[in-house]
Amino acid sequence: MPDRSEPPDAFWNTPLPELCAGLEAALDGLSAAEAAARLDARGPNVLRPRREQALVLEFLSRFRNPLVIILLAASGVSALTGEVASFLIIAAMVLMSVTLDFVQEYRAGRAADRLRHSVAVRASVLRDGKSQDVPVSELVPGDVVVLAAGDLVPADGRVVEARDFFVNQALLTGEPYPIEKHAGESSELTTELAAAANAVFMGTSVISGSARVLVCRTGPATALGQIADTLLAKPPPTAFERGTRQFGLLIMRLTVLLVLFVLLVNAAFHRPWLESFMFAVALAVGLTPELLPMVVSVTLARGALRMMKKRVIVKRLSAVQDLGAMDVLCTDKTGTLTEARIRLERHVDALGRERERVLELAYLNSYFETGLKSPLDDAILRHEEIDASGWRKIDEVPFDFDRRRVSVLVERGETRRLVVKGAPEDILRLCTRYEADGLDALFPLDAESRPAIERVFDGLGSEGFRVLGIAWRDVPLDHPHAVVTDETELVFAGFAAFLDPPKASAAPALAALERDGVAVKIVTGDHELVTRHVCAQLGVAVTGVLTGTELHQLDDLALHAQVERVNLFCRVTPAQKTRILLALKRRGRVAGFLGDGINDAPSLHSADVGISVDSAVDVAKEAADLILLDRDLNVLHEGVREGRRTFGNVLKYIMMGTSSNFGNMFSMAASALVLPFLPMRPVQILLNNFLYDLSEIPIPMDEVDEEDLARPREWDIAFIRNFMVALGPVSSLFDFLTFYVMLGLFHAGEALFQTGWFIESIATQVLVIFVIRTRRHPFASRPNYWLVLMSLAVVAAAAALPFTPAGAYLGFVPPPPAFFGVLAALVLVYLAAAEGVKRVFYRRLAAKRVAVSAT
Repeated sequence: MPDRSEPPDAFWNTPLPELCAGLEAALDGLSAAEAAARLDARGPNVLRPRREQALVLEFLSRFRNPLVIILLAASGVSALTGEVASFLIIAAMVLMSVTLDFVQEYRAGRAADRLRHSVAVRASVLRDGKSQDVPVSELVPGDVVVLAAGDLVPADGRVVEARDFFVNQALLTGEPYPIEKHAGESSELTTELAAAANAVFMGTSVISGSARVLVCRTGPATALGQIADTLLAKPPPTAFERGTRQFGLLIMRLTVLLVLFVLLVNAAFHRPWLESFMFAVALAVGLTPELLPMVVSVTLARGALRMMKKRVIVKRLSAVQDLGAMDVLCTDKTGTLTEARIRLERHVDALGRERERVLELAYLNSYFETGLKSPLDDAILRHEEIDASGWRKIDEVPFDFDRRRVSVLVERGETRRLVVKGAPEDILRLCTRYEADGLDALFPLDAESRPAIERVFDGLGSEGFRVLGIAWRDVPLDHPHAVVTDETELVFAGFAAFLDPPKASAAPALAALERDGVAVKIVTGDHELVTRHVCAQLGVAVTGVLTGTELHQLDDLALHAQVERVNLFCRVTPAQKTRILLALKRRGRVAGFLGDGINDAPSLHSADVGISVDSAVDVAKEAADLILLDRDLNVLHEGVREGRRTFGNVLKYIMMGTSSNFGNMFSMAASALVLPFLPMRPVQILLNNFLYDLSEIPIPMDEVDEEDLARPREWDIAFIRNFMVALGPVSSLFDFLTFYVMLGLFHAGEALFQTGWFIESIATQVLVIFVIRTRRHPFASRPNYWLVLMSLAVVAAAAALPFTPAGAYLGFVPPPPAFFGVLAALVLVYLAAAEGVKRVFYRRLAAKRVAVSAT
């Protein structure tokens, strides 16, 4: 591999031939073979390369769990004291538990990686002299990339060719407005990024125009990579992540208390210290929700895979649950509520008369504009009968969301003309004259004439037309550039009116979202009259309207007061969209945002759930948590229900851990007070825990009741705690009843007692899932086939184990036949009692919610 020198820090100061020589590159790009070699040598073009750990090391890292280390160390001590069989059995139990956890999480992680890669941002790059799309991560120094409006700049590079190329680099320099970039050498040496007019930098975005860029720095070597630690700080945890952490801490606190209690009791009764210590550690393993990370990962991954089948790609796994918790969705109407098959229907002058000249001016503007073409531009350009060949473009002022217009400076013969197209309100404000019969009839646009023109505009809007204003101004032939200050004293030509019919699927999708507790708020740049017309066609009741102008006059407190009532936000800017989302979040709403535009990235980041579409610009797709492969609210509705199904299954595992499992472990700790021996040997507790974990594996595949899918599902640690307080004592009560049966009826010694309670513990812990998994009667909600099969298999294995040679090694003895009859009766009564307590719990919960909603 030849030695390639790094480009200097300020590579934009280096003459281009010298820069190419240093990079051993040409302006027609690298060969595929050379690019592959450089990728191997330099690594991927990512800010923080992911270090793939060897599978063996990843597996061994699972043994760093403190409880596992203590357990293996203690069993090792027991082996040194002659208990070799016990050591081998405990080691086998630990190995099987760790392997189970590792395999499930590994598969879930790989599934999530495949989903992320399926929507990875790609770049157009010259390889072997031809343009081809490659993942951004595969770019190397020396590559030549082709950039256009809407693209993310994938690496630091030198502009070698540019056409009206404007870049937003606020991420790095803080400049609020797009900066034009040019090819050529620097006029003066500088080390400031903001002054590098011939260079672009990773992470910035292309606003308009096109360019070819020679890649000079990739990955951590880029300007963004050098400050990535500050920019890529870990985002604050989601409600779901906070909830799982709170649950883990709750269980760990209870575990510490019970373990200390057991150790103190055994010490007070002068029981063997090693056996007591092993028992306490095994009890801690049984109580610790060590399976929770695996269940969460597997459930979220399975939810993401199911969502993929429903045309939703998940980039951030926890967004699956966040989507289920979403109770308000902010979206534009174009392409979501409408077909996005926009047609230019009318082109009228200021007095509402059809005029071909309005179409000609609109066509010139759209034809020569180099920014990201909107659907309105596409509709205009379909009128190919307009001949623009006689005109030559001089310059342009690209569109931005503050001005809401785009201007092009064109020339033909002795005429140099600025043609402006944009939001009618803004265009009219900049005009001092209007034309009524072409260039020969120009009239003042004053307070007397303006109302008539505005009535034409309002009339078009009330008929459902999306409207653009078209204006122009002639400038001297020596006028060299178009600038924002040229957009004054314009002549108003007329209106271009477009139709975008409502989607047939939108009305039922909106009704379904509303029925399932998701309010939809339309946040659009369109005029209020147009948006109202679409809402009327879709049967959407307008509860309140705020325009961008009105919103600008509201402070955050005033917006906080109104944002709940209003469901139509019209003529809003990207910054105002973000304000709306933040106001909703301050009101405790879980807000989703659906956006696909260049300036939607801040709103996508601000939302609890950022949603984009596969056809969106790179900037929006990179910022989103979820990507819809079809721009259809029905697809999103399916995703919402899948998110709720995923959360419901995670909650089942947690509710199991806080009721039956915790109740059993509490009974085990309490028994130390009354029993002259350990209620279970440490190895038996570990086996109990392993079999219980095994029975829970199919939970991610389980069905969720319809009523649990019909409302947003949020994390509620108080609900979980209350459920534990209600159901946990029922489990402990039947454990103590089992103690009485074993000691009073069967006069059990240590081995028989441990055997009987082991079987009863497994049976009650595992079978109660069919009570806990639903709010309905257990027989009214069908569980997943694999959950039934695995649960029954685990209970059967526990019952059969004492009759096998392995049972003797574990300290079990065959119980008398009468035991199983008593066991069946105990389990049935326990399940009936658990069902009764569950129903009372949910009735009280429902009554409390009604009382809260009434107030």
